[in-house]
Amino acid sequence: MGNVHELNHPLLQHKLSILRDKNTGVKEFREVVGEIAALMCYEATRDLPTEEVEIETPIAMAKCRCLAGKKLAIVPILRAGLGMVDTIISLIPSAKVGHIGLYRDPRTHEPVKYYCKMPPDISERRVFVVDPMLATGGSASDAITFIKEYGCKSITLMDIIAAPEGIARVQKDHPDVDIFVAAVDEKLNENAYIVPGLGDAGDRIFGTK
Repeated sequence: MGNVHELNHPLLQHKLSILRDKNTGVKEFREVVGEIAALMCYEATRDLPTEEVEIETPIAMAKCRCLAGKKLAIVPILRAGLGMVDTIISLIPSAKVGHIGLYRDPRTHEPVKYYCKMPPDISERRVFVVDPMLATGGSASDAITFIKEYGCKSITLMDIIAAPEGIARVQKDHPDVDIFVAAVDEKLNENAYIVPGLGDAGDRIFGTK
């Protein structure tokens, strides 16, 4: 089964406290989401394979390590996941970006893709699915299902805050997917909001609340 990695780095926890504060404005909230995404990316890519290369420095030849093996792709779940993309790309400029947007049909309750665009070689890449919140886990699970339909075999889910219910849903539906989170919160309330959470991440990133 995929592992759940709860990241407890002091910098992450400090920045998370800023996100939770209801008085944090749109500009700062957006910036901190990006900063947290970069810190999480650092941890989530710790096991990427490297290979030895020889580089000529201004002084002498040096043996260095460069990334090897599978290339990477970042797939944000629209719309809030967009807030995590830019800083990850700044760390991994060669990564390609796919996008997936979902809604649930009110009659059938089945997931419907309203937007899905993936790099043509997505199946050859290690995919990081990103979304600030993992609440019920429905959207994340459905997104991973759709991504697997492209032939993707190596998928990691990155969420800033998760509810236990969401983690359980993804683990049940996709036991092969590792989950990286900055915090696992207490529960979901009757409106499926994470408690204590931080409110609606999309609204707070884009100023639409």
